[in-house]
Amino acid sequence: MPEKKRVLIVEDEKDMVSVLKIRLTSIGYDIFSAYDGQEGLSLAQKHNPDLIILDLMLPKLDGYKVCRMLKFDDKYKNIPIIIYTARSQESDRRLADECGADAFIPKTLGQEVLVDKIKKLISPAQ
Repeated sequence: MPEKKRVLIVEDEKDMVSVLKIRLTSIGYDIFSAYDGQEGLSLAQKHNPDLIILDLMLPKLDGYKVCRMLKFDDKYKNIPIIIYTARSQESDRRLADECGADAFIPKTLGQEVLVDKIKKLISPAQ
Protein backbone atom coordinates (compact mmCIF):
# COMPACT_ATOMS: atom_id res chain seq x y z
CA MET A 1 0.00 0.00 0.00
CA PRO A 2 1.52 3.37 -0.95
CA GLU A 3 2.34 5.82 1.78
CA LYS A 4 -0.06 8.69 2.36
CA LYS A 5 1.12 12.04 1.07
CA ARG A 6 2.11 14.33 3.93
CA VAL A 7 0.78 17.89 3.99
CA LEU A 8 2.06 20.58 6.34
CA ILE A 9 -0.45 23.31 7.22
CA VAL A 10 1.14 26.52 8.50
CA GLU A 11 -1.73 28.63 9.82
CA ASP A 12 -2.18 30.59 13.06
CA GLU A 13 -5.97 30.19 13.22
CA LYS A 14 -6.53 26.91 15.05
CA ASP A 15 -10.13 26.56 13.80
CA MET A 16 -8.94 26.80 10.19
CA VAL A 17 -6.28 24.15 10.86
CA SER A 18 -8.88 21.83 12.42
CA VAL A 19 -11.29 22.16 9.51
CA LEU A 20 -8.56 21.61 6.90
CA LYS A 21 -7.13 18.67 8.86
CA ILE A 22 -10.51 16.90 8.96
CA ARG A 23 -11.19 17.63 5.28
CA LEU A 24 -7.78 16.50 4.00
CA THR A 25 -7.49 13.47 6.28
CA SER A 26 -10.88 12.26 5.04
CA ILE A 27 -9.59 12.16 1.44
CA GLY A 28 -6.38 10.33 2.25
CA TYR A 29 -3.69 12.84 3.25
CA ASP A 30 -1.53 12.68 6.36
CA ILE A 31 -1.65 16.12 7.99
CA PHE A 32 0.61 17.90 10.46
CA SER A 33 0.57 21.56 11.37
CA ALA A 34 2.40 24.59 12.70
CA TYR A 35 0.88 27.75 14.14
CA ASP A 36 3.64 30.26 13.35
CA GLY A 37 6.15 30.80 10.56
CA GLN A 38 9.22 29.77 12.55
CA GLU A 39 7.65 26.47 13.60
CA GLY A 40 6.42 25.92 10.04
CA LEU A 41 9.90 26.41 8.61
CA SER A 42 11.41 24.04 11.20
CA LEU A 43 8.82 21.33 10.58
CA ALA A 44 9.22 21.64 6.80
CA GLN A 45 12.99 21.24 7.10
CA LYS A 46 12.70 18.38 9.57
CA HIS A 47 9.93 16.34 7.88
CA ASN A 48 10.21 17.33 4.20
CA PRO A 49 6.43 17.22 3.49
CA ASP A 50 4.94 16.47 0.07
CA LEU A 51 3.11 19.82 0.08
CA ILE A 52 2.78 22.92 2.27
CA ILE A 53 -0.34 25.06 2.76
CA LEU A 54 0.97 28.39 3.98
CA ASP A 55 -0.82 31.44 5.38
CA LEU A 56 0.83 34.83 4.88
CA MET A 57 0.00 36.65 8.10
CA LEU A 58 1.78 34.55 10.70
CA PRO A 59 3.51 35.27 14.02
CA LYS A 60 7.35 35.18 14.16
CA LEU A 61 8.00 34.76 10.39
CA ASP A 62 5.49 35.76 7.70
CA GLY A 63 4.49 33.35 4.95
CA TYR A 64 6.52 35.17 2.31
CA LYS A 65 9.74 34.65 4.30
CA VAL A 66 8.96 30.99 4.97
CA CYS A 67 8.19 30.41 1.28
CA ARG A 68 11.32 32.22 0.12
CA MET A 69 13.58 30.37 2.59
CA LEU A 70 12.29 26.99 1.40
CA LYS A 71 12.12 27.75 -2.33
CA PHE A 72 15.64 29.21 -2.43
CA ASP A 73 17.12 26.15 -0.70
CA ASP A 74 18.04 23.30 -3.09
CA LYS A 75 17.03 20.72 -0.49
CA TYR A 76 13.41 21.98 -0.24
CA LYS A 77 12.73 23.90 -3.45
CA ASN A 78 10.70 21.08 -5.01
CA ILE A 79 8.08 21.00 -2.24
CA PRO A 80 4.90 22.55 -3.69
CA ILE A 81 3.74 25.52 -1.63
CA ILE A 82 0.18 26.83 -1.78
CA ILE A 83 -0.32 30.27 -0.29
CA TYR A 84 -3.80 30.15 1.29
CA THR A 85 -4.57 33.58 2.67
CA ALA A 86 -7.19 36.17 3.56
CA ARG A 87 -5.21 38.65 1.46
CA SER A 88 -6.26 38.87 -2.16
CA GLN A 89 -4.56 41.96 -3.59
CA GLU A 90 -2.68 41.66 -6.87
CA SER A 91 0.46 42.83 -5.02
CA ASP A 92 0.13 39.87 -2.61
CA ARG A 93 -0.16 37.48 -5.55
CA ARG A 94 2.88 39.04 -7.22
CA LEU A 95 4.94 38.77 -4.04
CA ALA A 96 3.91 35.13 -3.65
CA ASP A 97 5.08 34.48 -7.23
CA GLU A 98 8.40 36.19 -6.52
CA CYS A 99 8.86 33.98 -3.44
CA GLY A 100 8.38 30.90 -5.60
CA ALA A 101 4.91 29.81 -4.43
CA ASP A 102 3.29 27.19 -6.66
CA ALA A 103 -0.21 28.59 -6.14
CA PHE A 104 -1.94 31.58 -4.55
CA ILE A 105 -5.49 30.95 -3.31
CA PRO A 106 -7.47 33.61 -1.45
CA LYS A 107 -9.50 32.03 1.39
CA THR A 108 -12.58 33.75 -0.05
CA LEU A 109 -12.51 31.22 -2.93
CA GLY A 110 -13.24 28.46 -0.43
CA GLN A 111 -11.76 25.10 0.44
CA GLU A 112 -13.00 23.33 -2.68
CA VAL A 113 -10.56 25.37 -4.80
CA LEU A 114 -7.77 24.58 -2.32
CA VAL A 115 -8.53 20.84 -2.32
CA ASP A 116 -8.65 20.74 -6.13
CA LYS A 117 -5.25 22.47 -6.32
CA ILE A 118 -3.76 20.07 -3.76
CA LYS A 119 -4.99 17.08 -5.81
CA LYS A 120 -3.46 18.59 -8.97
CA LEU A 121 -0.08 19.05 -7.26
CA ILE A 122 -0.03 15.77 -5.30
CA SER A 123 -2.63 13.03 -5.43
CA PRO A 124 -3.51 11.23 -2.19
CA ALA A 125 -2.30 7.65 -1.72
CA GLN A 126 -4.63 5.25 -3.54
